Amino acid sequence: MKTIGIISDTHSYWDDRYAVHFADCDEIWHAGDIGNEQVLDRLADVAPVVRAVWGNADGQPLRRRLKETELFTVEGVKVMLTHIGGYPGRYAPGIRNRLDLYQPKIFVCGHSHILKVMPDRALGVLVVNPGAAGRQGWQKVRTLLRLTLDNGNIAGCQIIELADDRLHPQGHLLD
Repeated sequence: MKTIGIISDTHSYWDDRYAVHFADCDEIWHAGDIGNEQVLDRLADVAPVVRAVWGNADGQPLRRRLKETELFTVEGVKVMLTHIGGYPGRYAPGIRNRLDLYQPKIFVCGHSHILKVMPDRALGVLVVNPGAAGRQGWQKVRTLLRLTLDNGNIAGCQIIELADDRLHPQGHLLD
């Protein structure tokens, strides 16, 4: 069994609660718009494995270090991770074809800043967007996700809402 922390759209923002909520995770997956390498380095201090993709707002240092799409298998579950993905019925251009080709059990994306966890029954895939964890954007609630994978199955999903840090500062922009 493995516990996975899923995060997206940090936009160079670090909240110490990321480390608290992901402290016992086996892996952390970041679905792009990371902002800078320091965010990735801090996540690497939290979990033994960090998988990440670059997003449309990420600059050249992250684009040189990361791929646009990652395909991997964890605990018998095939995963596709990218930044701009959409959701069932409204996939971004080219995504539906890649989902047909790769046939993941979980498809993780970011970009919209909208938390979504929804099955695409036609493709047999769970589409996961953790929403936005950073402060840049229009979202009112910052969110993270935790998934539990067990022997080829998705055994659990936890949504984590981060309280408004303008009232209770917990984070800061990283240079």
